[in-house]
Amino acid sequence: MRILHTADWHLGRTLEGRSRLREQEQFLDELVSIVEEEKIDAVLMAGDVFDSVNPPAAAEQLFYEGIARLSNGGRRPVVVIAGNHDHPDRLAAASRLAASHSITLLGLPTMRGQEIYIPTCGETLLLAALPYPSESRLAQLLAAENDEKLLRKKYDEKVKEIFTVMNQQFRHDTVNIAMSHLYVAGGEPSDSERPIEVGGAYTVSAHCFPDQAQYVALGHLHRPQNVKQAAMPARYSGSPLAYSFSEVGYTKSVTIVDVHPQKEANVSELPLSCGRPLAKWKATEGLAQVYRWLEEGKDRNAWIDLEIYVEHSLTLEEIHRLRKSYDGFIYIRPHFLTKQQAVQEEREHTPIEVLFQRFYEKQTGGAKPTEELVRMFLELLADEDEDGDEA
Repeated sequence: MRILHTADWHLGRTLEGRSRLREQEQFLDELVSIVEEEKIDAVLMAGDVFDSVNPPAAAEQLFYEGIARLSNGGRRPVVVIAGNHDHPDRLAAASRLAASHSITLLGLPTMRGQEIYIPTCGETLLLAALPYPSESRLAQLLAAENDEKLLRKKYDEKVKEIFTVMNQQFRHDTVNIAMSHLYVAGGEPSDSERPIEVGGAYTVSAHCFPDQAQYVALGHLHRPQNVKQAAMPARYSGSPLAYSFSEVGYTKSVTIVDVHPQKEANVSELPLSCGRPLAKWKATEGLAQVYRWLEEGKDRNAWIDLEIYVEHSLTLEEIHRLRKSYDGFIYIRPHFLTKQQAVQEEREHTPIEVLFQRFYEKQTGGAKPTEELVRMFLELLADEDEDGDEA
């Protein structure tokens, strides 16, 4: 059985007001191509389909069209669970209609495993699927006291209890997979997750996973990563696009799992090429350096966080000209140099002979040093360096 694991699409999300919908369309196009080319038998989407509980209509349309294409007319099962950004009831509202296309939409936490026959490989998938289990979605008060440490302990115990029940439903003749939208202690978050609760009380240990699971498909963290403390292969597939500048340099990917009943899962990562990359620019030489980079095509097509070193505030005209020159500037942040910093910056980038000429002119009231005098200065400087090296 070949399973594709993906998560954290965040359809409808913007970058400082810039629409990413076209990039998200490109991702789904690429995902459909991948499942066809890689002969994927089933697709698991581990939560955060949307970026908000009330997504724009265009994002919902993109989602439903996307999963319909992935299911290939019901020949390829697709399972989607709600993440903390999704409205569980809204996500599951079309579950009956989706089921006729072999698409399973799960909104609220459940203790019932999903038994899914996979026609392309003739095997059965038993999926312990746990949508984002907050206290409100569990409909259970885990700790009466306002104690984060106690709540974390009770939360971990509750998640483990749910997985233990589903673990008992696993069989030897099935492919046994767990899937959830959780923050596992030790995972590496990024800025794009900080508006939501990444850790804190809603943190679980890797020991809560069902011990009979052959693989654990996770969503929530946007950086692709393995859960090292888990007893079985467990992984965050990460988001398909970079959603904050803390993700600069991340390789975005989907995860492919090759697994058979009672066999160890073989897990591989397949990089994605969709979307505009994110880049950080630090223009220590001011505006001229930025325009030079634009002419050279540096980070072509990227969204850019620009930090520009200036002695004075940028005028509205200069900012407007920058944005007109390139539509990918998200932030333009001036870094103001004090007079002392400006002098130091200039000294670091000015040849020593030029600094000597300026010093000589200042000391003599404007006289310029002869070429012979400059040459003698440089020779003396070289001799001093050699003496220093010998010491």
